[in-house]
Amino acid sequence: MKEGYVYLMANKRNGTTYLGVTNNIGQRAYQHRNAMIEGFSKKYGCHLLVWYQHFEDLQDARACEYRMKKWKRSWKLRLIEEHNPQWKDLYETLGG
Repeated sequence: MKEGYVYLMANKRNGTTYLGVTNNIGQRAYQHRNAMIEGFSKKYGCHLLVWYQHFEDLQDARACEYRMKKWKRSWKLRLIEEHNPQWKDLYETLGG
């Protein structure tokens, strides 16, 4: 069984956010930080890892991401504010 993560990237506090899923949060956050992934997050400069949740099973992470994609923006912002009120870049805390 492969572990997984659901994560939110942002370009600034209360700015544009990107929701994704990965099995390697350190590598994926690095790719976003360095604009290595084409698409939405690169276009809007979403390079700050502002929230993530670990799952033992990648399929559970994918299911969570699927549900969260339907969330209102305000719900995602509230989630970030509850867990990371300073909107700090959590990449530094990954210890990778």
